[in-house]
Formats: sequence, C-alpha cells, structure tokens
Amino acid sequence: MITFRDVDVRVGARLLLSGITAHIAPGDRVGLVGRNGAGKTTLMRILAGQGRPAAGTVVRTGPVGYLPQDPSAADPSLTVTDRILSARGMDEAVRALRAAELALAELPADSAMARYVRAEAEFQARGGYAAEAEAARVAAGLGLPDRLLAQPLGTLSGGQRRRVELARVLFAERGTLLLDEPTNHLDGDSIAWLRSFLASYQGGLVVISHDTDLLADVVNRVWRLDAELAAMEVHNTDWKTYLADSGAAERRRVRQRAAAERKAAALRAQADRMRSNVATAVRARDMARRADRMLAGVEPARRTEKVARIRLPEPAPSGRVPLGAVSLGKSYGSLEVLTGVDLAVDRGARLVVLGLNGAGKTTLLKILAGRLAPDSGRVVHGHGLRLGYFAQEHDTLDPARTVGQNLALAAPGLSDGEARNILGSFLFGGDDVDKPAGVLSGGEKTRLALAGLVSSGANVLLLDEPTNNLDPASRAEVLRAVGAYKGAVVMVTHDEEAVEALRPERVLVLPDGVEDLWNEGYADLISLA
Repeated sequence: MITFRDVDVRVGARLLLSGITAHIAPGDRVGLVGRNGAGKTTLMRILAGQGRPAAGTVVRTGPVGYLPQDPSAADPSLTVTDRILSARGMDEAVRALRAAELALAELPADSAMARYVRAEAEFQARGGYAAEAEAARVAAGLGLPDRLLAQPLGTLSGGQRRRVELARVLFAERGTLLLDEPTNHLDGDSIAWLRSFLASYQGGLVVISHDTDLLADVVNRVWRLDAELAAMEVHNTDWKTYLADSGAAERRRVRQRAAAERKAAALRAQADRMRSNVATAVRARDMARRADRMLAGVEPARRTEKVARIRLPEPAPSGRVPLGAVSLGKSYGSLEVLTGVDLAVDRGARLVVLGLNGAGKTTLLKILAGRLAPDSGRVVHGHGLRLGYFAQEHDTLDPARTVGQNLALAAPGLSDGEARNILGSFLFGGDDVDKPAGVLSGGEKTRLALAGLVSSGANVLLLDEPTNNLDPASRAEVLRAVGAYKGAVVMVTHDEEAVEALRPERVLVLPDGVEDLWNEGYADLISLA
C-alpha cells in the first residue's frame, strides 16, 4: 500500500521529522496524532504524493485517496453526482451514455444503436448502475440528500462542498485513504455513518482527527508525532490502549526520574562533604560521576508542550446597536439560501446561528463581514462599529504571503516588535514568521487568523467554526478567550462546548431566519447544524 523509509520532513529550514519509517497495509487504520504544527498535515501530503520528503523514500502501491483539510476547488459548474462519480472516471461514461440515449431518437438506427452499445459497455465496465447506487448511498450517508445531487457545486455551501469531496474520496477505488480532519462540517448523524464506514474499511487508512470518539471507534494503530524530538512514535494498539499505555509510561518516567534525582542528590551531598578531606577526595569525584551517570540513564519526563496564549481584542467603544441587517436575501442560481433575514446585534450581545448544512450560515456571516453582496436587503453599520471576521475556510489569509505579512495586513499599526510578540504568543516564533501561510496546517491557520484579531479593537466578532482543526489544548484556550471577550459575538459552530463557552443570549435559526431567546431546547440542534 504505502511504505516510507528514513523520511525527513521539513517546512522551509525547519526540520519537523527526522528519519521516520513505517508501513501501511490493508486493514491498518492509523490515527496520526500530535500537536498543531508537529507536521501531521505535511506528512499526509507527502504520503499522498502532493509533496516531497527532504530525504528518504515513499513507495505507493495501489490507489490512494486523499482528503486535505482545505480541498482545492472543483469546477463549480459540475454537478454533485458528476464530481463524486469522477473518482472512478464514471462521470464521462455517464455523460456518454446519456448522449447515446438521446441519439437513438435523432440518428439512423444502426449508427445510434452501435454508439449506445459502446457507451453502455464502457459504463458497465466502470461499475454501472450498482456503482451509481453506491455513490448515492455514500452521499446520503454524509448528509447530501437526493435533491442536491443534480445541483452544480457552485450553489453549495462550504460545508456541503467538503462533504462532496469526502464522498468522492470514499467512493474511489479501494486502496489507501488519507483523511485530514474528515469530520469537519459534518453533523452528528453523518459522523456516526462515517465512523461505521471507516471501522469496516478493508483497505489502508491514515486519519488526522481531533475527534477522539472517531479515533476510539476506528483506529487500530497510532502514530504520534513529537515536535520536540522531530520523531514519530509507532504504537501498534487501538486508541484506548494507546492512551492508557501512554499515561502509564509517562507516570513511570516521572517516578523513575524523581527516584534517580533523589539518589543523585544524596550522592552529591555526600561527595560535597568528602571533598574537603584529602583522603576521600578521589571517592568524592567518583560519587559525583556516579550521580551524573544515574541521571543520564533515566529517560526524562516529557516537557509540557506549549499552548498558544490566545486573547481576543479589547473592544473599542460603540453605539447601542453596532451591527444590523434588514431583509437580507441571497440566491445561488435557482437555489434560494437566505430570505428576508433581519438582525440586530446589540453592544456586547452573544448570538449563535444554527441550521443544517446549506441553510446559509456561512453566507450570512460573509454578507455581514462585507465579503459577499446580498441580492436584496442591506447591512447596517452602527456608530463606532469595528468588525472582526474569522472565516472557517481561512479565506481571510493570503496563502502567498508570509505569516508576518498576513498579520501586518490584519493589523497594520503594529511595530515589528509588537507583531513578533503577538505571533510568539500564538506559537509562531523565529523563522515561522517568514513561512508562507499556504504551507501552514489547518490548526496553524486558525491560530494565525485569530492572531489577526488581537490588535483589531473589534467590538463585533463574526466567528465561523473557530475551533475547527485545533488540538485539545489550543481548542480549550480558544474557548476560554471566547468566554472572556467583552464585545459582541455572532458565532456559527457545530461544537457544543463552543456554545457553552459563548453563553449565548439569543439564537438565529436558518433558513427560516427565526430569532429567539436562547434556551437549552436549542442545544440539540448544535451537532445537527
């Protein structure tokens, strides 16, 4: 399937992984874990053939399906069905068959029938009607209903387009699946279906996910990337056993280190007392060396990994209603997404936007942020409004510009020293400032986008899935920052804990545009949103 040997992984001058070796065979379901920035996404791209290792070899046998965190945009005119079927080359076969069917009524019988027979033979060779039905089942399992299958991709929401790309990868010929955060933008039912699909998958699988329930249900091996050591630990166990073994091993390291330090301290104290006596000075030196050897022979306890110190901006003063909207409407072709949405965001208000994928949540935030024009209605800017916008697909970042340049665009008034201090608090230190944003992992892009809000003075934040792609420690820090922010927040999220941290006062339910006071009855809608 995939074998890699003595692989080095670099981003710019920074060595992320050194000399790693492993193999993925049929039936291996690997959880690739590690803190944001440890190299998970970069390694996955190399395994998929979309990047090259700095050293070592990667050998692939059989098909490889790859879902990146930010899938490249497909032709927006393609239908959902054609995009999924293209994974097996069936889209062209289906179009040829449909054209041959039409030709039966227009061309001479012999030539039309010969054309139809050829087209049907090609269609059947690629899987035929059974494969079409399989594609529809995968799409339905991921929350893409029949009514969407004939729609062009350009009419879909960002979450729906990502589901289409995931469906395409799962429908492809059986081989090795490389999935980077596959549960992003999925509702609870779709995640449950995906867990079942992957748990029974017979090919190879490598998955990056911060969904620990998915890892617990699916993986039978764990690769942990250690950023401090530039190494990869291979654990041939399932997720629960890995967690238990890792915890026990760390506790053992701590106990052994503490015991060795106590013994070494006693030896050194005894050596210090003996040094002043000429007769025992040699023995004192031997005892000190023994203490050094004792500590050198014990594996140190792991250092606590750094966590970004995330803080949101101190809001600038504003009027009583800094942001509003009147009768907003938006359509994509014949698909009506928003209809007559009214909104008033009071100073310091906390509002959560809920609705199924495709209901217009991201579209609403883009319109409020001025990134998208409504077809009807208008956005109202109140006195003193200062907007901060976090986009779920990181489209506020310029991938061709460096980390430092992106921060300068978001906060142009910062001095070089102030910018470096902010970036350092978000774990971008040293040469990281000069990395292009396009090579960052999803979690790193999230941190950079949040760093851009810090000095904005924003008094209204529009947050679209702010916890996506974050490791647990960074996610907890984002939730703490959201809870402490004193300005107004309009948030779109599938994350129940993010809603708990927000403590919303009001809820807007799309597509109907119904606004209500928040109550716990709406909590059941969060994972379905």
